[in-house]
Amino acid sequence: MVQIEKILDVAIEKDASDVHLICGLKPMLRVHRKLDPIEEMEELTEEELTEIYDYLIRGNVEKDEVYRKTRKLDSSFEYKEIRLRVNVSLANDIPVFTLRLIKNTLPKYEELGVPDIVRRMTYQPQGLILVTGKTNSGKTTTLNALINHINENQNKKILTLENPIEFKHESKKSIIVQKEVGLGRDVLAFGDGVKNALREDCDILVIGEIRDKETMEAGIEMAESGHLVIGTLHTKSCAETIDRMVNFYEVRDQANIKYLLSSVLKLVVSQRLLPGINENLELVPEVMVVDNVVSGIIRKEKISVSEIEDAIQSNLEKGSIGLINSIAELFVDGKITLDLAKAQIEEKNIETLNRTIMQLKIKKGKVD
Repeated sequence: MVQIEKILDVAIEKDASDVHLICGLKPMLRVHRKLDPIEEMEELTEEELTEIYDYLIRGNVEKDEVYRKTRKLDSSFEYKEIRLRVNVSLANDIPVFTLRLIKNTLPKYEELGVPDIVRRMTYQPQGLILVTGKTNSGKTTTLNALINHINENQNKKILTLENPIEFKHESKKSIIVQKEVGLGRDVLAFGDGVKNALREDCDILVIGEIRDKETMEAGIEMAESGHLVIGTLHTKSCAETIDRMVNFYEVRDQANIKYLLSSVLKLVVSQRLLPGINENLELVPEVMVVDNVVSGIIRKEKISVSEIEDAIQSNLEKGSIGLINSIAELFVDGKITLDLAKAQIEEKNIETLNRTIMQLKIKKGKVD
């Protein structure tokens, strides 16, 4: 039998973020965004992957039933006090595993590089805050660092809906109730959990992922009724986030949702992680504070990406941060290369990036 515990030990030792177990390949680790095989181990066989499935599921009948019916499973697992997010799927009718290692210690909010305006917005009594980004952009870490900061500094009841629960929080100054979403878990679906939250007297609702119209509608209703709602979406920019939410709806219903969104949405932070010069991952935030100008753009018949980007750029004094500004600052501070900086934006914006870099160099006294 393959030594799954040995694989996990090596992953922990090398500070891997993910483990990939695929038939015909050696166990693969993702370390600093690069995929490396565990050279001292053999290629995985179908029999070994079946045994790994049994080891990770541990006879849980409900999880096994979900996997058999849907041919995929998201779960969690604990090994040596390290939590793992487990995804099981199929390729050629053989199980494929992706294991995400979750560090025991949650970094302080101040250590993440997330702009302070995001933290300050959590003191809003009600409204909707969105943390967005593609997979592996650090959304979950940012979300949990925010929860931890609220827990340490505010007297609130925080209810979280997650699939699966990654960081376990202990109630401090706040009360925290964490619920896992999925068949055989605490809540069947995100939408169900959000609807029931209205009856649970919480001050802050955290939605691990807004993935459908039902969940979004329930979240907006929660925000309208006097609660602060913090959620995540898999989108790559602030403008795309607005577009995605509106397009959950039929065209005939979009005017109404635009009006509701413009009323409850307080802030969107879109983030990405880039490999830095010193092999560190560098956070690149784009922040949109929703003021009257942005609200007006959201309510328009046709949402313009360029208008939203211009509104962000012209609203810097209120805490908004443009993507180009964030990228330029990382380059000027010597954290990323110019080629990587340019690769993050469209060709038409290269001149704007160059101009922003020069302005920052003058401001920081770094002109050659």
